[in-house]
Amino acid sequence: MIDARTKIYGLLGRPVGHSLSPAMHNAAFRELEINAVYVAFPVADLGQAVAGLRGLNIAGVSVTIPYKEEIIPLLDELDPQAARMAAVNTVVNREGRLTGHNTDWLGAVAALKDKTAIAGENFLVLGAGGASRAIVFGLLQEGGNVTVTDIDADRVKTLATQFRVEALPPAELERHPGGVLINATPVGMEPCAGALPIEADLLGRFRLVMDIVYRPLETRLLKEARARGLATIDGLQMLIHQGAAQFELWTGQPAPIEVMSRAAYEALSRK
Repeated sequence: MIDARTKIYGLLGRPVGHSLSPAMHNAAFRELEINAVYVAFPVADLGQAVAGLRGLNIAGVSVTIPYKEEIIPLLDELDPQAARMAAVNTVVNREGRLTGHNTDWLGAVAALKDKTAIAGENFLVLGAGGASRAIVFGLLQEGGNVTVTDIDADRVKTLATQFRVEALPPAELERHPGGVLINATPVGMEPCAGALPIEADLLGRFRLVMDIVYRPLETRLLKEARARGLATIDGLQMLIHQGAAQFELWTGQPAPIEVMSRAAYEALSRK
């Protein structure tokens, strides 16, 4: 029952109609009997939206494309990790003071730890955008050896310099020693589900492949990896784990991650 005491959480982005976050978070609120609701806000003007968080006392929000960087100067403070990544995916409102956090790196680390150790392992991260920065940060926090690549040479050079990791041009990926491959690009996402972010012949040097794309859930990259007998991690795993970290920041309670996971997979199957 929504009443005057119901806390409101939400998602700021554009577009947001495809998001699975409302299904995940509302399932968690119901499970723990928390009087709260999570809704998706399609934002046309970010400045006005952030002012609305204060004015309407919205308790917290997730932040998605295209606002993860743009929102930073509109907030009162940043968590140190979010400041290092220069990207925010979570905002906590405490009595009108807005603090930006980033839980994407926590989601990536948790998803990987379900399948592999990170310390001392070699990782190749495809992409140099906001998701890549969070993943690289998380891998370095856990002691991984990281190499990044992107078709945008300037962008990948900036990322590599920021985090002091190796950058490889796409034409030289055969130099990478293998280990774990992470696709942090949108390549393979619907409506271009047949695209591959890396040449299929290079997959054999890896033992584990993770894709952050979750539409479709089984991307061509994951299909090709499984056909070669490689372990895989689908795109919903990072989304679920980062959402659980958001839930805990907002509520101070342990997230019911199995409930959130089930809700996310069911919502995706319906969509």
